[in-house]
Amino acid sequence: MNGQNRENVYPGRVVDIVLKKDQSTGKLTRGIVKDILTNSKFHPRGIKVRLQDGNIGRVQAIIE
Repeated sequence: MNGQNRENVYPGRVVDIVLKKDQSTGKLTRGIVKDILTNSKFHPRGIKVRLQDGNIGRVQAIIE
């Protein structure tokens, strides 16, 4: 499942995000969603979230 739809992303969900500094390489960081920072229902590059460890990035994959 991708992270483009806000309805699929919620606090407590395990996701892979791409950090701003890693956008050129595509390196993913796994973590648990703490806050959702994107207000729109859909974002083509992924919903922006803050993880529990404080990292901020766009959701690339949702881990089931």
